[in-house]
Amino acid sequence: MLISSLLPGKQVQTIKPDATIKELSQALASFKIGALVVSSDGKRINGIVSERDIVQALPIHMHEIEKIHVRDIMTVNVTTCKKNATVAQLMALMTEKRIRHIPVVDETGELVSIVSIGDVVKSYVSEMDLERIALLDYVKSAG
Repeated sequence: MLISSLLPGKQVQTIKPDATIKELSQALASFKIGALVVSSDGKRINGIVSERDIVQALPIHMHEIEKIHVRDIMTVNVTTCKKNATVAQLMALMTEKRIRHIPVVDETGELVSIVSIGDVVKSYVSEMDLERIALLDYVKSAG
């Protein structure tokens, strides 16, 4: 199954690099998501920032938490994929790199969407269920 099949109806949320940690936390909470793509223009990816990044920054920046910005804690080297990647490829990539969110980009590198580990697992389980049903039907028809 291709990643493109997971994208209809999905919206990708972005945040600017100069946003504060407070703004980041509020955005994550209001959208009920675990990560935001960092982008100055909503198209080009500057980085990605997640709940995990906030937690990891706390011990280092606790004394100045109100002064730090998204750009200070975001991941700059962002792993991305294209729409023609398969769910299996993304699952392997997420497992290997231990990441939970991968932005989807077009041929020019512009942001199209984002896929979470939840999206990938849901799709994989659905695909396995369809295979199970097909196998059961095959066995029933053979007997």
